[in-house]
Amino acid sequence: MSGRILARVPGSYILLACIGLVALNLRGPFVAVAPVADLMQQDLHFSPVLLGLLTSIPVLCFSVAAPLASLAARRLGAEFAVTLTILGVLAGVLVRSAGGPLLVVAGTVLIGLAITVGNIAVPLIIRRDFSPARQGTAMGIYTAALNIGSFLTSVVTAPLADAAGWRIALAAVAVLAVGAIAFWTLAVGPRDAFLVSPEDGGGTKLPPVQGSGWITAGLTVAFAMQAFSYYGVTAWLPSYLHDELGMSVGEAGAASSIFQILAIAGGLGVPFAARFLSTTAVAVILGVLWTAVPAGLLLAPHLWWLWSLGGGIAQGGGITVIFIAIIRLARDQVSAGRMSAIVQGSGYCVAAVAPPLVGFVHDASGSWTPALLVLLASVLIFFASSTLSVRRVPKDR
Repeated sequence: MSGRILARVPGSYILLACIGLVALNLRGPFVAVAPVADLMQQDLHFSPVLLGLLTSIPVLCFSVAAPLASLAARRLGAEFAVTLTILGVLAGVLVRSAGGPLLVVAGTVLIGLAITVGNIAVPLIIRRDFSPARQGTAMGIYTAALNIGSFLTSVVTAPLADAAGWRIALAAVAVLAVGAIAFWTLAVGPRDAFLVSPEDGGGTKLPPVQGSGWITAGLTVAFAMQAFSYYGVTAWLPSYLHDELGMSVGEAGAASSIFQILAIAGGLGVPFAARFLSTTAVAVILGVLWTAVPAGLLLAPHLWWLWSLGGGIAQGGGITVIFIAIIRLARDQVSAGRMSAIVQGSGYCVAAVAPPLVGFVHDASGSWTPALLVLLASVLIFFASSTLSVRRVPKDR
């Protein structure tokens, strides 16, 4: 039974669960490097620059390979593209854990390319196989699962590395991929999962949206600033808490996890809120919560937990509302794939700049204030562009 059939019967809940399982694999594999970076550096004698590239390479792949990923999802079929994503992640994780520096880098590139295909293919399946009334819920589960995967990987990798070494710890991520491919095959059927089946343009067909070019540009800017803010805060919040509030390295890392785990509430909360509020109102709320992060850290750093809580909801909800806008405003599957590739490709290119830029501003000024002002500018741009771009998105039902 294919995903197209499952979407029309109670079995669609199986497809929904499988989308969540697939999403667990789309962030965790490259997040896993951070907790074991020191161990990898000691063993492989990586320079700090090369070590940093291990987390930057996947983000750069998201940017550079997005157009090719969109083409692959269209020519190969979305189901087969998701299968390639999971198998690519599985192969990349095992290669990265198997050898020396060259294999580590090669495996990381393979992981990045595979995830890029999934970033495009999964929203296309949600648009095609779920009714408009359920697309928001499906997208919320997808984005929440992205953050659950990151959180679980971050929590488990370090203790596992202490017990069995960094190679085993990084290879353990493969368990999620094995589970995902098994359940994905059950959900869509072996034929759709493993045979090429080009997209036929199915799914909801909508009339042209006036000013669609400007809307795509606005969503691209919103996604870029959302991703820039996310990666900037993720990279430097622990250091800020250590420097400004005197937390130990361990305490700062644990405290900053609030920002990550609350993204789950944001991803699931946006579809729920959209049943009662307009998409514009939801975007405004997210913009306010995002703005409170750098502004709050500047004005009242002792309330860091409050700003992290609101920011976590905002970063999980921000990406959800942008993806919902893409799948509901695109005319058809082809347009949705192209719009998604433009938005994600350009957005992740900007996101890759965030950690080094924020770090450079901090080092050059010797203070966290200019760095927080950079983040404040990015979230204000997100606020404006997201609010203006989602005005034509119909209210959830």
